[in-house]
Amino acid sequence: MKIYKRKIVLIEDDKALGNSILELLLFNNFEVTWFDDSIKALDYLSQNFPDLIISDLMMPGMNGEDLYLNIRKNKKFTVVPFIIITANIDDEVKLRQLEHGVNDYIMKPFQIKELILKVNNVLELRKNIEKNFGIDPFSKVTIKLSEKDFLTSLNEALLKDIKVRPNLDELSKSLFISKSTLDKRIRKLTNKNISQYIREFKIQYAMKLIDLGERNIQFLVDQTGFGSFSYFSTSFKSYLNISPRDYIKSVQSSQIEE
Repeated sequence: MKIYKRKIVLIEDDKALGNSILELLLFNNFEVTWFDDSIKALDYLSQNFPDLIISDLMMPGMNGEDLYLNIRKNKKFTVVPFIIITANIDDEVKLRQLEHGVNDYIMKPFQIKELILKVNNVLELRKNIEKNFGIDPFSKVTIKLSEKDFLTSLNEALLKDIKVRPNLDELSKSLFISKSTLDKRIRKLTNKNISQYIREFKIQYAMKLIDLGERNIQFLVDQTGFGSFSYFSTSFKSYLNISPRDYIKSVQSSQIEE
């Protein structure tokens, strides 16, 4: 039986360092494609979909920051973790990358164990997210639930397109009711209008991601389809009376105590 190897794209222009990281990742049973040029990596990524991308920050031509922003223009890459390698210790630079949505940093010089642990942690988080939320809305189980439970069917439809702003016409069609009936049924069952219900559903999804270990707020914004950092933060605080950052801190504190 063939064992699936996680696919990693490595972008590092320093050939000695790149070769060392390549050997290290191969030794730890990853499948690695290494580029010493970010333009070539971007071209490769237009046709290929890895499990993880690791990139140096400071590179000639297109640096790691610009590479990341170019990659994220393609929505399919919002779920692909991105780790930056850098010797730059400027807090402003680091915070800017995190605001963009970069998942983690590896500071040069780094220990071999640190690199492997961070790679494994990020990949395990994505695996847990897929395991907990990878519901097939067209499965037989879902169809049975659709007939039995309106809210279950609604939630599964919302989860299917969680990353985008819902089209209410398409949503109502998927539930075989009119848009006005959809709103009436939601109001009757939850005492909320449809916009409030969808917004709170997305916030609850973000909370589950945080509980699973996600700490990047921009990633949460992208995953829940809020459209902007400020709208997500305002909606989150309105729902929980606590900011996303403070909620993340509270989860981290409770996990440490456990």
